[in-house]
Amino acid sequence: MVTVLDLSNAPRVRHPEKAHRPDQEVLRKPDWIRVKAPVSKGYAETREIVRSHKLVTVCEEAGCPNIGECWEKKHATFMIMGEICTRACAFCNVATGRPLPLDANEPESVAKAVAKMGLTHVVITSVDRDDLADGGAQHFADTIRAIRALNPNTTIEILTPDFLRKDGALEIVVAAKPDVFNHNLETVPSNYLTVRPGARYFHSIRLLQRVKELDPSIFTKSGIMVGLGEERNEVLQLMDDLRSADVDFMTIGQYLQPTKKHHAVKKFVTPEEFKSYETVGMTKGFLLVASSPLTRSSHHAGEDFARLRAAREEHLRKSAKASA
Repeated sequence: MVTVLDLSNAPRVRHPEKAHRPDQEVLRKPDWIRVKAPVSKGYAETREIVRSHKLVTVCEEAGCPNIGECWEKKHATFMIMGEICTRACAFCNVATGRPLPLDANEPESVAKAVAKMGLTHVVITSVDRDDLADGGAQHFADTIRAIRALNPNTTIEILTPDFLRKDGALEIVVAAKPDVFNHNLETVPSNYLTVRPGARYFHSIRLLQRVKELDPSIFTKSGIMVGLGEERNEVLQLMDDLRSADVDFMTIGQYLQPTKKHHAVKKFVTPEEFKSYETVGMTKGFLLVASSPLTRSSHHAGEDFARLRAAREEHLRKSAKASA
């Protein structure tokens, strides 16, 4: 799960592109979206482990509202390949700039950190590395294999960039056989120009579809944020697009605006609307749908993986019974 680079003296521009955007109104959060400040003993212990190993977590970098809950349980999602992203998506709070070279020792260091934290399920993500010829694919693969070598019973979930215009990159990652391959669509296609300008919607759909073609045993997963101005029918169409790519698991959560320079929250979606999305998603054939205001890609990842396996086994059982 991640970074051992010492970036304390690295050039780091928080959001150069966002600095020139006009301030956006920050809406007051409704009661159902508020969380308690992280103050538990477990949270403090996890923070100390992260600090002492010079690790980078997406929990902190992206300002995740669930950090208190997850870190109390010693669950964390780590970022590899540094903490500086080559893209500047309008929703994201991760720093943008020129990344440092990769640390060749990072995969082994990550594996040791997983062992020390006693993780049975680990989530590995990264910044976008458009500066690398393979987008960081080999580094993902090396990290997966290093974790497996030292932690053979730990299941591995990865949340990857889109590897746009990086031929052969996806194949490198899939060959390392992660248990779950997650790549987030983030939002509906009509929002891409303003929310995710460096990405291409149908490229991301095809990426997820290709994972299944290369290795059907790998669970595939994708997530979106709502409250960015999307229409309900757009979300339902996106669900159909994911199912056409045979994606197993979808997550839906409320977008929260990190700063006034980021994309504005257009709406706070109610818990009832989230529940409706979950119900519809399950009828469309997903093995699992997690949909709530505070749902995030890696929230409850270990528990969700167990549910995914159980759902697949039940699906296979029913299919075998029907064909008998």
